[in-house]
Amino acid sequence: MTTSFEWSLPRGTVVRGKWKQGSYRVERSLGEGANGKVFLVERQRNWYALKIGADAVDMQSEVNVLQAIFRQKQGRGGEPFLIDVDDLHAADGKDYPFYVMKYIRGVTLADYLSRQGAEWFPVVGYSLLGKLAELHEAGWAFGDLKVENVLVADYGRTELVDFGGVTAFGKGVRQFTEIYDRGYWNAGSRTADAGYDLFSFAVLCVQVHESKRLSQLTGALLPQNRVPEELLKLAYANPALKPLSGWLRKAALGEFISAREAASAWQQCMHRQGAVRSSAPAPRWMKGLFVASAALLATTIYWLLRAGQ
Repeated sequence: MTTSFEWSLPRGTVVRGKWKQGSYRVERSLGEGANGKVFLVERQRNWYALKIGADAVDMQSEVNVLQAIFRQKQGRGGEPFLIDVDDLHAADGKDYPFYVMKYIRGVTLADYLSRQGAEWFPVVGYSLLGKLAELHEAGWAFGDLKVENVLVADYGRTELVDFGGVTAFGKGVRQFTEIYDRGYWNAGSRTADAGYDLFSFAVLCVQVHESKRLSQLTGALLPQNRVPEELLKLAYANPALKPLSGWLRKAALGEFISAREAASAWQQCMHRQGAVRSSAPAPRWMKGLFVASAALLATTIYWLLRAGQ
């Protein structure tokens, strides 16, 4: 889905809020969301991501979602995510809504795997499932999960970006990309739930490993013939995805109860794969998986201790 917002903010442009007077210097473009454009900006030697669009109602809806999600994290001592919300009064006399959020450092999923090697995908996937589980446990589905909306940092740690598709459980998904959409594949409704995101995650796995064949498949299938089994055929034929075939089938058919259960099953698949290869040196992704697992365990223990105080 592309945006109709055609604005450009060259490097060095200063965006000043109409109401709060916050000013931000534009460094470069970070990309486009479904309803606006995102720029890397600097203020007082700190870096942020600024999203600006043309539709005030749509942008405010996205802001409301972000505030609801991250209010819970801030209440538990997490760092602020949403920094500022305001309007830019432009030279054409119109006001354009924008909001400023924490800048998430990382590279695209494709770039990360290109640099570190495709064998790192298992730990990236495990981290991503953990992020989805956090969101789901707060009552939200991400909605527009796709390769472009995932950033990856050191040791395969992931962050989700572009929250324009985030939708409360039980409501119709706000924004989606067809190829990742459960409804597009006749695999279920477009009602937001954990299964919707996990289906998109399964498609993401195929997209990362079989992008060309997936594109050919979607171009050849008639709408009534789009079914999860066609996706799974691509996964079964790919050597890297074969160890995950059982997991992918459960995700594509909506058989996981939650993302947390799916993450646990994913981890078990990876450990089984590591056991099969135990006679060889430990693959690099196993080290990353250990780091991610240790971080998740430490976080869980921390909150358990806080809850017991």
